[in-house]
Amino acid sequence: MAIPEKWDVTADVVVCGFGAAGVAAAVTAHDLGAKVVLLEKAPRGEHGGNTKVAGQGYLNTSSADEAVEYLTALCGPYTVPETMIRVWADEMGRNNDWLASLGGDPQEHQHQPVGIEFPDLPGHTCVHKFHDGPTYGYSYTWQRFESLVLQRPIEVLYQTPARNLIQSETGREILGVRADRDGRPINIQARRGVVLTCGGFENNQEMIRNYLPGIPYCYTSGSPYNEGDGITMAMSVGADLWHMNNYAGPSMALKVPEVRTSFSMQALHFSKKMPGGMIVVGPDGRRFADEKFKTRHGKVPVNGRWLPLATPCPMYMIFDHTLFAGGPLYDKHPSHGWTQIVERYEWSENNSAELAKGWVKRADTVAELAGLIGLDPAALADTVRDWNRGCDEGKDAAFGRRMMLEPIAVGPYYAIELSPSMLNTQGGPRRNERAQIVRPDSTPIPRLYSAGELGSIYSYLYQGTGNIGECLAFGRIAGRNAAAEMPWG
Repeated sequence: MAIPEKWDVTADVVVCGFGAAGVAAAVTAHDLGAKVVLLEKAPRGEHGGNTKVAGQGYLNTSSADEAVEYLTALCGPYTVPETMIRVWADEMGRNNDWLASLGGDPQEHQHQPVGIEFPDLPGHTCVHKFHDGPTYGYSYTWQRFESLVLQRPIEVLYQTPARNLIQSETGREILGVRADRDGRPINIQARRGVVLTCGGFENNQEMIRNYLPGIPYCYTSGSPYNEGDGITMAMSVGADLWHMNNYAGPSMALKVPEVRTSFSMQALHFSKKMPGGMIVVGPDGRRFADEKFKTRHGKVPVNGRWLPLATPCPMYMIFDHTLFAGGPLYDKHPSHGWTQIVERYEWSENNSAELAKGWVKRADTVAELAGLIGLDPAALADTVRDWNRGCDEGKDAAFGRRMMLEPIAVGPYYAIELSPSMLNTQGGPRRNERAQIVRPDSTPIPRLYSAGELGSIYSYLYQGTGNIGECLAFGRIAGRNAAAEMPWG
């Protein structure tokens, strides 16, 4: 993109994306003396990216050497350079000290499971999950991160998505960003560097089809503003990509046109027990998995490997009137997830409003229900009959399910179409140990950095709280190195 004759805004460091990675990069660069401008795609109040609606935990590893072992094992066959693993391990152990030095209050999770996702892997004892302040969840840790920016003279431009990177005439150095604001383009000069922290592509169906295996579509439970903008911008200036096939998912959830993000059904939560019978079937009317199995962020063991949960689309949750009448099918309590925290849809206590909207289908018989949702009536009837027989015998012979072994017995009968859903992707422009975005030949693109979910280090398996932990670690690295660049203008 041509160098503009006039810059609308000038800064030393321009950070694109106001989530945890953007906070860490912006605050670090500012505290090192750089003038920082932070661009955010969402309107004020909907900023924060996935950090705002995640479980609010961040990883702080207790041993760098064990962290090297653990991350190496998490990568499995999809190796990451040793230099990257080492800098990740060294920096992740500094998250608590950094937050505390800025007035935060790091607290280790006490009332949650320990949360070591893969205790069979070497180095796993380094895992320690923290949050800020006395209460876990409900965006509280995000509010602390946000305050670090708002209490500093860091200019935040909301509803100003970055669209293009501006390069020097030689086509090498990144000089700034072209963004959209109030329906017109504006040019933001970055005298030292640009840091891309604008999240993944979980709300971009074309990228999902192109990059994620086994799913024709998928809907986000996180920020709807994560549409792969950083990937497009980085590719346009020659960036290499990595980890594009890896994501924290899928789960199975309800997605309706009226709401931007997905609904997690209570009956599918692995720890929830609800009265009544429930199964999930694919387009052939047959079950395909243990519906109550706790995946490891969407991964399940298959023949000695961890693979994404199979989600043959379309999928349907089939259940009886006992479950329908047992309480709301969706938990609207605002603990985590975009739908709970931001959309705040008021699901009816008796599910009647959602039935009237057509989100829930009802029929007097299983065969009639199959006809309503386009499944073979005989196949669905056989599946329900097999499930009920297994419940009578006290075992699920097909998939070994142990929770909610209740027959689908009391009519009328109900169905909800489910879709694959996820919180975040892990792929994006490849970065090096200095958080510089690199070309396919591994040379850095001058003055261009990234942090967070955009081009995450996680190539195969993922440890819960690792994304926000990485946001803080590589955000600091990117902020330090961008602030240290010699000004070009």
